[in-house]
Amino acid sequence: MIEAVAIKRGALEAFLELCREVFPRENIMLIRGKVKGGRATISEFLIPPFGTYGNGFSGFSSFMIPFDLSIIGVAHSHPSGNASPSTGDLNNPYGRIMMIAGYPYDEGSLRVYTSKGEKLPHSVE
Repeated sequence: MIEAVAIKRGALEAFLELCREVFPRENIMLIRGKVKGGRATISEFLIPPFGTYGNGFSGFSSFMIPFDLSIIGVAHSHPSGNASPSTGDLNNPYGRIMMIAGYPYDEGSLRVYTSKGEKLPHSVE
């Protein structure tokens, strides 16, 4: 069970910049990292193949994702500024963690959750 999340600063800055670029549409990315002893370390964000970026939604086909055990979750943006998981987010988990960046897409607008929607503490390294 994941109890805390560490995010590499360079990876986080790239994710937040892509959120700003896609605004006002939602951005969605895969999270690459490692889980060890209750701690997840996020090292990279990947653009999912054939991802969809829309007004109020984003998504991808899990059938298009290659088998890769280093993908531990999904990250996306909420242009509304509300970084809480929506019903759609909770009903469509992918991986072990979910990261949501709310507008204005800075470190303060970032939240990390389990796939069940339980908030996780996170740090930036």
